[in-house]
Amino acid sequence: MSSRIPAFDLAKQGIDTGAANLHWNMTTSPLVETSVQRGEGRLAKHGPLVVETGKHTGRSANDKFIVRDGETEDTVWWGKVNVPMTPEHFAALKEDFLAEVAKKDTLFVQDLFGGSQPDHRVRVRVINELAWHNLFIRTLLCRPEDEELAGFEPEYTIIDLPSFQADPERHGTRSGTVVAVNLSEKLILIGGTKYAGEMKKSVFGILNYKLPADGIMPMHCSANISPEGDTAIFFGLSGTGKTTLSADASRTLIGDDEHGWSDTAVFNFEGGCYAKMIRLSEEAEPEIFATTRRFGTVLENVVMDEESRELDFDDSSLAENSRGAYPIDFIPNSSEENLGPVPKNVIMLTADAFGVLPPISRLTPDQAMYHFLSGYTAKVAGTEIGVTEPQATFSTCFGAPFMPRHPSVYGNLLKSRIAKGGVKCWLVNTGWTGGKYGEGNRMPIKETRALLNAALDGSLNNAEFRIDPNFGFEVPVSVDGVDDAILDPRSTWADPEAYDEMAAKLVSLFIENFTEFEQHVDQGVIEAAPTPA
Repeated sequence: MSSRIPAFDLAKQGIDTGAANLHWNMTTSPLVETSVQRGEGRLAKHGPLVVETGKHTGRSANDKFIVRDGETEDTVWWGKVNVPMTPEHFAALKEDFLAEVAKKDTLFVQDLFGGSQPDHRVRVRVINELAWHNLFIRTLLCRPEDEELAGFEPEYTIIDLPSFQADPERHGTRSGTVVAVNLSEKLILIGGTKYAGEMKKSVFGILNYKLPADGIMPMHCSANISPEGDTAIFFGLSGTGKTTLSADASRTLIGDDEHGWSDTAVFNFEGGCYAKMIRLSEEAEPEIFATTRRFGTVLENVVMDEESRELDFDDSSLAENSRGAYPIDFIPNSSEENLGPVPKNVIMLTADAFGVLPPISRLTPDQAMYHFLSGYTAKVAGTEIGVTEPQATFSTCFGAPFMPRHPSVYGNLLKSRIAKGGVKCWLVNTGWTGGKYGEGNRMPIKETRALLNAALDGSLNNAEFRIDPNFGFEVPVSVDGVDDAILDPRSTWADPEAYDEMAAKLVSLFIENFTEFEQHVDQGVIEAAPTPA
């Protein structure tokens, strides 16, 4: 194990670990064993580690802060998403965090890479008080080779202490939970939450800040490659099918969530996947389901029978957002290098609960930038307290919570790379058809896959297209193997006038949302907006 301890240790970083027993760069099996021995998790019937995250079953978006200083004053997009913390408050928080670290009797440290392309990756050291957190982040990030560990020197450090409670008065926080990002000191402090996804998304935020300055496009997307070597990327918010649609047995998976687009490659930021588990079925998602029967998978908030150790993916009593973390090579036909060629197709996924958008549409580069900046999907009734009708959700760049810079930075990078590579862009609706949520039906995944396959193999480009009267993009009139009626959403509604009314409502929501971007884009993108009736 000594060979896995870097020469650049915590003391050289000014981190006093007191008399703590330090576990450096432990591998999967010892971390699973330690997690079980410490009572942090239990093994399910087929080998995965099952853990619970307590009251925090998702990200604490309102408890995340970025230190506002000379580095970030003019580079961060300050507002509802990127909330400032003063350097003074961070200094007090850091002092108290390090004091807490020095009291721990056991700590787990992992040295990892964020990014699989060597020229554009970042070196990250993660310090945990929980063994299963250490296993989680080791699973999700890219793991150095043994010979790389001895000389590992971190660029960024994450300290994650779920037991730490912030003091709003002393630390400038909203509550006892805190995710504080200091881009000048390259230090991230996470406290008061056991939700492990905070670590993963913190690294994503680092790369989203760092890479645009080098002309690299960071993306909240999945990506895969055809047998012919054609890369496709899939943008989409949670619940739109990003993970499901990229896990295609006929294509090689690059990754399911976070990627960069350089001059030479699409490269995964991660070495693992983080999939939703709620209502997972072997029939609909066999590749992902198989990972729940593997030693080394970490299942968060999945209900398990105490005696049989059988898992119940339909039980949401612990969380609607139950998750599974597993190494990417648990998915058959995944890329060994975690990267592929620059893309030929860009897919933007949306789950339109209004039942307005066609199942697939072809976008111009200006339309692609418009819909990328819009980042539209919809919440359905029952997903949150008080949501009784479909609600539009606009998350710019399909990942606003993770984008430190102004959205136009990412939008312009995307537009230039699309134009440079002659990339085809598609908007795919995995939401509702035949009416809004509660009246229509969910878009059949069989139809979605058939349309995607036609787009990705190039045959869809030869179809006859019509211009959508509301959004102005091109919609195929007929596609082999797909019911023509589903391609014209208005015709699937029992009351076409009700469709027109719902379409007008959605158009107005798009237009209202885009007003904050109009001064940052050129006229072509402004003209790509939908047209009010």
